[in-house]
Amino acid sequence: MNSVNRKKVILFVVLTYLIDWSMVVIFMLRGGKWNSSSALMLSLFYMLVPMLVTIVFQKYIYKENMKEQYGLSFKVNKWFLAAWLLPALLAFAALGVALLLPGVHFSPDMSGMIERFSHYLTPEQMQQLRHKMATMTIHPLWLTLFQGLFAGATINAVVAFGEELGWRGFLQKELGGLGFWRSSFLIGIIWGLWHAPLVLHGLNYPQHPVAGIYMMTIWAVLLSPIIAYIRLRAKSVLAAAVMHGTLNATYGISIMVVSGGSDLTVGLTGLAGFIVLIVANLILYYSVSEY
Repeated sequence: MNSVNRKKVILFVVLTYLIDWSMVVIFMLRGGKWNSSSALMLSLFYMLVPMLVTIVFQKYIYKENMKEQYGLSFKVNKWFLAAWLLPALLAFAALGVALLLPGVHFSPDMSGMIERFSHYLTPEQMQQLRHKMATMTIHPLWLTLFQGLFAGATINAVVAFGEELGWRGFLQKELGGLGFWRSSFLIGIIWGLWHAPLVLHGLNYPQHPVAGIYMMTIWAVLLSPIIAYIRLRAKSVLAAAVMHGTLNATYGISIMVVSGGSDLTVGLTGLAGFIVLIVANLILYYSVSEY
């Protein structure tokens, strides 16, 4: 690494992985179930660990000012708006691309998405879900959009900040000497592989958990420059948290009204999403000269 404190970066990655991966192992050894409320609590704390490691590093080991280092600014600008709206646009774009793929069909009754939920829910919960969707007065797609935009800028952003202070805060600053694209690529690999224990237990790729680790890593690499650019333009890691939180909240748009395909092909984290993110990166690469 050129102009990069390798020891500092490696120690951060090792500690973050060690704490998070150990939590998953302990959870499983104690008989934890991945469709339970305890698994949800584990996932929430899992996301907070990069932030906690960053705070320990900066305040108690290296004694550096995090506000100055990472731009912890609450000054809202137009890039916060971009961070808030872009995830939904990406999700709708992935939905459109998916419908162009062989074997994928428009499914306004959401039968395809309900089938995908069968990997997470009990038969009773599946029946309740079908009944709820059948009796809703507004299509769940639009409800997901409205609720996702609200949650993305509020509670989801707070939780996502737990990750983003580590990825687009600590790592983006420490790896800055590599240049924008190289640092984004490396952060994407670290970020993607960090998800491995969760992916193995069904996150995003319940049909293909092993292949899902590779898919998740590719997805993170493709998404990383986009979030990194938003963070730099907004001059605040909080904008990255808003984008990350909204992305999590609106992801469902990309799979709600499609049937066919698989978790490797449809959705923002599937092939359809990869195509959208590649196009977004090409636009970024050819339109932004300073990076």
